[in-house]
Amino acid sequence: MYEIVFFDVDGTILSEVDRRVPESTKLAITRLHEKGIKVVVATGRPHNLCEELIALGIDTLISANGALSKANNNVIYKTVLSAKTVHGLSRFAELNGHCLSYFTDSISMNGIGVEEKRVRSALLETLGLSRYPKNLDALSEEIYCMCLYADENEAQKFIDNFPQLRFVRFHSYVINILEKQVVSKSEAIKKVLEYYNIDASNSIAFGDGGNDLDMLELVGLGIAMGNGEERLKQKADFVTKKASDDGIYYALTKFGVI
Repeated sequence: MYEIVFFDVDGTILSEVDRRVPESTKLAITRLHEKGIKVVVATGRPHNLCEELIALGIDTLISANGALSKANNNVIYKTVLSAKTVHGLSRFAELNGHCLSYFTDSISMNGIGVEEKRVRSALLETLGLSRYPKNLDALSEEIYCMCLYADENEAQKFIDNFPQLRFVRFHSYVINILEKQVVSKSEAIKKVLEYYNIDASNSIAFGDGGNDLDMLELVGLGIAMGNGEERLKQKADFVTKKASDDGIYYALTKFGVI
């Protein structure tokens, strides 16, 4: 019996066409709640970009690609980058003219690449943002996650200059910057499952992108959206219809979950 469902946001809960929550998805979430099945968001977005999902009654959120997890606004799990890493990368990015994003409960950026088409496209595709976020005025807050906006060639100078860090690409123009700790949706999901005392075999996950691959492999039933990446579809237990074509509702009814 499935007790918990993890949902990616952009291209999964939100339609890949218009970035809205389809009515069938709202109904599916309502029915999951009615059956006592826990609903969790697992997203690359920061916490403050999940208000629409909280309004659907979802009270457990994995944000920043797994760097911060909260249940009813209480922190279950977090990873915090060291001040040395944050300041060092920030200085290097500024010297080399590269865009960085910083995740706390919200997202801020370093003010570079405001008019850069590749930055704008990546923000829309990964976070659903049509505007460049505010600049980070101070680096005194806890930073849970940083992302570098760069292609393979551009990123190499960061990799060469910061060999102690890990650079994990999840988009053609966006890379997660990590220290020794493992940061991923699947690691955060393990913490959430432990928090609710639920076995991974009794969980489901829906996703559409490369940063969803590890969580689909962890859970009992991994479902790729019809609009998802091919490598995700190849690893998934089931490929449903597109998000815009009632894919979530279709899969949950097909497997008798709702």
